[in-house]
Amino acid sequence: KSEIDILPDVNSVIVSSIDDYPLVSTLLRFGQKNRKNDVIIRPNEDLPADVNGDTSFPIYIAVPPHHLGMILDNLPESWESKFDDFVFFSGGIAGVVEPILRKRGMCREAITQVDVHGFTIPLPGQGAPQDLSHKFGTDNQGQDKMTGESSSCGKWAGAVQERLYNSGIRCKTGFYRDWRRWMWEMAAYDVVFNLVGAVRDDENPTTHKDVALYYEEEAVDMLWQINNNLRGRLAVTLIYGFEDRVFEYAERNGGDWQCKVSGDNYPYQFGIDAVEASEMVCNYLCLAQKKGRLGPDFQLKPTVQKFERDLNPKILKGNFRCDGAI
Repeated sequence: KSEIDILPDVNSVIVSSIDDYPLVSTLLRFGQKNRKNDVIIRPNEDLPADVNGDTSFPIYIAVPPHHLGMILDNLPESWESKFDDFVFFSGGIAGVVEPILRKRGMCREAITQVDVHGFTIPLPGQGAPQDLSHKFGTDNQGQDKMTGESSSCGKWAGAVQERLYNSGIRCKTGFYRDWRRWMWEMAAYDVVFNLVGAVRDDENPTTHKDVALYYEEEAVDMLWQINNNLRGRLAVTLIYGFEDRVFEYAERNGGDWQCKVSGDNYPYQFGIDAVEASEMVCNYLCLAQKKGRLGPDFQLKPTVQKFERDLNPKILKGNFRCDGAI
């Protein structure tokens, strides 16, 4: 196949495992904006035979990443014939769920996956999601260079794209192999920009925009280490120009995004083989633990701790910039 099959948006099922998870309310709002009457169910409930008349529909698995594996291992029988209708989410609060899905044979062309970096996910009752994509010039072929687009692949990619488009949010679609490269680009962004900023001793919290402006050298080196590991361990190569896109994304959107690392989201952001294989990531994780950023009881793996060493004090103060600041 050379083209993506486009299915229209329909009334859908949203699976929620906890109350007030912001991804659930965001998806519900997208559906309402597109005049759909979605239903919310718990993972232990049977799937409905139809949703307000639609017998074929997406099933949005809007659960925190630490719930996902257990839910997939304990699905009711009525779900088993509907696997190709599942829609999974990656990025930001959704984390990297590829290892969870791959272990259960759910990383394939038909399964729909969505990267959520392209829009804000406000807390329930705190406003509408906002588009985070930006144009930043043109390439050698005269095509617009974009950053921060949402992306989707799989059976219901067209429905996801329609739903987001009608809420003013850009979403590109592609085959799974394409989407996987888009997803890992932003997964690497999450690791690098949070980690490089979180180890600072600045009086004011470091933001993603600060990392883009003042710690470029460190961030680029770490991005390339992760890229090399992705190629060798997961057969994924980030697309040419990824550095420009993630830095533009951080500068345009990250002025209020505080750099954070925590033990709670570690397995779905840092604790991935291709990420922990980066010596530079391990070095910074050790520093983050020493500074108490990962929580008082969190312990890094011995394979990570072996890379512990003090950072150069000049590096901790930032890279020399054209404005004279370090």
